[in-house]
Order: sequence, then structure tokens, then C-alpha cells
Amino acid sequence: MIKIPENIYGGICSHGEETYNEECCGVIFGYNKDYGKEIREIMKFKNEKDENRQNRYLISPSEYLSAEKTAKEKNLELIGFYHSHPDHPAVPSKFDTDHAFPWFLYIIVSIQKGNAADLRGWILEENREKFNEEIIEKVKLTEKEKINY
Repeated sequence: MIKIPENIYGGICSHGEETYNEECCGVIFGYNKDYGKEIREIMKFKNEKDENRQNRYLISPSEYLSAEKTAKEKNLELIGFYHSHPDHPAVPSKFDTDHAFPWFLYIIVSIQKGNAADLRGWILEENREKFNEEIIEKVKLTEKEKINY
């Protein structure tokens, strides 16, 4: 299970809409819990891919290091990545499967004709053969929780 605050869910969807018809990308910070993953923040990145940006994304090594540093500074874990699929379903592609790591969460948002249509979470099996879908639970935070979240 993945717990994601509504504002972060909306932020991922908005990022995908803003970059349509190219893939957006970013990292996900939070915590690994007994029940699954708890998302606390995202960090948006510019897609650094030189070509085929409509169906590929690249987070540069320097951006990745920046994300690791941010996680450490905020006492969070870098738990995964997100990206969009313009005019395609929110399911991992063969390319996604070939380039993913089993210990990370991958959130994919489907952007259909410029509008977010579906957002789904995936974790690659240890043997790297396939992704398994994770249940996403949107969490509505109270004002007090927003301050401490």
C-alpha cells in the first residue's frame, strides 16, 4: 500500500499536464513502513533526455545526488520515482521494466490529451521479471497534520 497526500497526488498530475506531450519526471521522498510506503514530498526534475522525450525520461546523475542530499537533510528516504506517460496507460513499459530497480516505488501518471487520467504505483519484483501494482490510498491531511507532515 502507498499512502499519498492529496496535494502530492495533485502535484504529480499537474507536473504531467504541464510537460505534456513529453514525459515529466521526479523523485519521491517518504518512509518505508510495515504496511508499505508513506509519501511525504516530491521533487520535480526537468526531463534531461535528449531525444524521444515523449516516451522516455532521464534524471541526470547530478540531480539524483541532489535528491539523495535533500533526503538526508530532511530526514526522509528517497523511496522512488514518478513519471508520466503521455497518451498511454499508467502501466510500466518494457523500457521501464528494463531500467527499474526492485527496491524503489515507481508512480506513473497517464496524461490523455493534456489531462491527467490515471495515476498508479508499481514495484518491480526482485527477479526483475515484472512490476506488481500497489494500492494507492489518497490521504487528506488536517491543518495540524500539514504543519507536521
